[in-house]
Amino acid sequence: MSLYDKMTAAWANRDGQAYLDLHHEDFQMTWHSTGRVSKKGDTSAEQMSAIMGFSTIRNRRCIFESDDIIVQHMFADYENGTKDATLHVSLKKDGLLWQTETGVTAVKTQA
Repeated sequence: MSLYDKMTAAWANRDGQAYLDLHHEDFQMTWHSTGRVSKKGDTSAEQMSAIMGFSTIRNRRCIFESDDIIVQHMFADYENGTKDATLHVSLKKDGLLWQTETGVTAVKTQA
């Protein structure tokens, strides 16, 4: 099973621990919106499960995956009514997610 498939299965099952287990110990995520960098230990399994519950992911697709990188795109609908299109680019190390950057665009809903 590909790393992308493991990620989507963990997310579908709202399994925060399984999702975090797919991250390298040196994992870092750079947030496009602020430039802030998060590390693996910044989020607990319980917090990750809660994050998974706050959104509905639609039209998730893997654009490209190799031994070195995953590029994925998705739409997310949040409890507060906002909707985003998100691009994740993740470099891999030792078969795990190592460095991720995101780009998010708000999607306006039609009235």
